[in-house]
Amino acid sequence: MRRGIDFSARTLLDVAVMLLGASIGAQTIMEGGPWLLIGIAAVVVISIGASYVMSRLLRLPRRMALLVACGNSICGNSAIAAVAPVIGASAEDVAASIAFTAVMGVFVVLLLPLLAGTLHLGAMRYGIMAGLTVYAVPQVLAATAPLGTVAVQTGTFVKLMRVLMLGPVVMGLSLLTQRWRDESDEPAPRVTVGNRPAPGRLPLRRLLPWYIVGFLILLGLRSVGLVPLAALQPISVVTNLLTVIAMAALGLTTEVRGLMRTGARVTAAVTGSLLLLGTVSLGLIQLLGNR
Repeated sequence: MRRGIDFSARTLLDVAVMLLGASIGAQTIMEGGPWLLIGIAAVVVISIGASYVMSRLLRLPRRMALLVACGNSICGNSAIAAVAPVIGASAEDVAASIAFTAVMGVFVVLLLPLLAGTLHLGAMRYGIMAGLTVYAVPQVLAATAPLGTVAVQTGTFVKLMRVLMLGPVVMGLSLLTQRWRDESDEPAPRVTVGNRPAPGRLPLRRLLPWYIVGFLILLGLRSVGLVPLAALQPISVVTNLLTVIAMAALGLTTEVRGLMRTGARVTAAVTGSLLLLGTVSLGLIQLLGNR
């Protein structure tokens, strides 16, 4: 069964990441204005760096620390899946990162609406907050619905802009983590999310993975109107289905004992990273409010 498990954990999840490009168009990007776009990019970069440092201080392995940082800062499972093969992460690292990130993501969706009144956030500001901190687009819809249409539209837009950061982040990590791919910290062969490339210069297909190329192509097609609106819902359904299958495959490669050994530290890292992301997001909201 390993061949099918490996295909599901790698290829199907890569396809799911690629299909995210169909949900974003250039018109959507331009509507936010330059300061919001710059602010979203800054929040993502700051959050990745600070979350990685925090995770390392909690003694997480460097690959898992980076997976947690990217998952929290960009788009949860999809970001973890996209980054994993680039840094040579094992299936256990990916499964642990996704498992604990997903659990904390549910708590964010449930608790975030309660903060709107406590922090005195209007619908638009709350939408920005939700878009910057919640993982998936459906979760953003759930978190913003209690505050009305403006919050939903703003949150969805900001969330899609975070997803757009996935391509540049993966390309940047391809350059910055070449040594990681040349080193192996696995004592025995096992099913992994991506085959670690041979030592040496990173080939172009790893520097710019095919699913990121596909992501950008779909974004371009959506921007020029070649992706019909009627196709967006089926694409979303297929993306969710492929993600579920890939998560099941990752589960089949993961030992519970391995998760338990890192459980407390991963939970602390994910929680701390979320609190950090929320703090930075509030700072951006205050800064945009002064412009």
